[in-house]
Amino acid sequence: MRTPSGRIAARLGLLAAIMAGFGAVVSEVGASMAVGGNLRGSTRVLTTAIVTVTGRGEIAQAVAFGLILLALAFAVTLTLTWLQQRGR
Repeated sequence: MRTPSGRIAARLGLLAAIMAGFGAVVSEVGASMAVGGNLRGSTRVLTTAIVTVTGRGEIAQAVAFGLILLALAFAVTLTLTWLQQRGR
């Protein structure tokens, strides 16, 4: 028989795995450039855009992209943490 506490524990573990996976994906620049390329308007993601604009010397734009990426990461983490806390 399934218990509610077992489902909650499973859900908490799943949310923790999603958070860890999200962190790994967001921080992986090399793999996204090697696999997905870096084609503007097609396959460019925030992490590769940061590397590209930094290489061109556009530090202000790179910082802006970094802040956007940081805000997205915080939003996802806060949402998943809220879901975990709500399940207790």
